[in-house]
Amino acid sequence: MLTSQATAAHKIGLTPNKVSVIGFVLALASAGSYVLAQNYSWLLLMATILLLASGFCDTLDGIIARTFQQTTGFGGFFDSILDRYADAIVYAAIIIAGLSNPVWGSTWGPILGLSALSGSLLVSYSRARAEAVGIKMESVGFAERAERMLILSVASIIAYFWLPALGYGIALLAVLSNITVIQRALYVHKELKKKTE
Repeated sequence: MLTSQATAAHKIGLTPNKVSVIGFVLALASAGSYVLAQNYSWLLLMATILLLASGFCDTLDGIIARTFQQTTGFGGFFDSILDRYADAIVYAAIIIAGLSNPVWGSTWGPILGLSALSGSLLVSYSRARAEAVGIKMESVGFAERAERMLILSVASIIAYFWLPALGYGIALLAVLSNITVIQRALYVHKELKKKTE
């Protein structure tokens, strides 16, 4: 699907790790845009563009690695670490900027933001822990990273026209990400039980 872009990136000397770093820098810029969006609403659109560009890099680095036989154990680890930092800093920026407060207030807004942040990190952590005991978790649950980024992007675009949309988007992410963690926990329990029978 993105093979031509991966080939072009490879030709100009971009390695999977370099693309991962670019994606992380774009996430940092997105977070900065969210923080400043409380004063300049157009930055919500900029934050969304930068977030989607970061997600694009997250997909592209894997394609480059697989297409040009550059997959390494460290590369996968490095990419995963940067992804977690990227997720955390974007959610933290939204919480700091109080962008979910117009809907939920100064108490529940941060609580929902922190729930979305912790749920996001635990979705990835639950997958890593499951795969450590030999259980594949791909496509288990309905709030993987791509889906979470899409929900946040759509909510951010709508928030440019109607600010409360971002608060509702954060609440949805808090619910879906934590449900996904529960789904994964139940799936691991079921699979481990099969192995002991």
